[in-house]
Amino acid sequence: MSRKASTAYVWFDTEFTSLELDEAQILQVAVMLTDKNLKRITPPEEDLCFHIRLSDTVPLSPWVEKNIPELVKKCRSHAAVPIEEADEKLTAFVDRWCDTPTKTIQKRPLMAGNSIHTDWILARKFLPTFTGRLHYRLLDVSALKIQWLDLTEGAEFSKDDPKMVKKYFPEADLRRLRQHDAYYDIVASAAELAYYRAHMHLSA
Repeated sequence: MSRKASTAYVWFDTEFTSLELDEAQILQVAVMLTDKNLKRITPPEEDLCFHIRLSDTVPLSPWVEKNIPELVKKCRSHAAVPIEEADEKLTAFVDRWCDTPTKTIQKRPLMAGNSIHTDWILARKFLPTFTGRLHYRLLDVSALKIQWLDLTEGAEFSKDDPKMVKKYFPEADLRRLRQHDAYYDIVASAAELAYYRAHMHLSA
């Protein structure tokens, strides 16, 4: 039986209003593309990051109110975009760079990130055209993290250390990285996967 390599990794992350996913709304989305060897398909300036328009009446979790008030402020400003517009632009981005075949699901790119099932749930709900371009499989870096912490005595990857992120994902632009930010999280997730691959000897 022949092996089929993934066509691309769509690094994706959302910030959202509540951990209660049935009630949550998206605040921010970010995306970048790499190949299976974590080499960029697109230059950094092509990466997408959108603040999603948020009504003043939408309830926020206490954590969101305390930790990311500036993000909420941007979502309630003129800089934010409607979720439908974000869906269109994310779809166009993947179509442009991945030449996504909508009828052949096995050849579609994979959504990748940390705890990516959470982002997938919200994306399926709010970004249906975009998710329709993606594979049914998910590349969850958190699964490797669990195995790494449970089965080895190795040090945990320090996601909050920009220098460590830069070491394992050299093309990261530190000037664009802000913690508790969807764009930071996709770059850090790619770096974290590179970290586990290096230490588990999983490189191609």
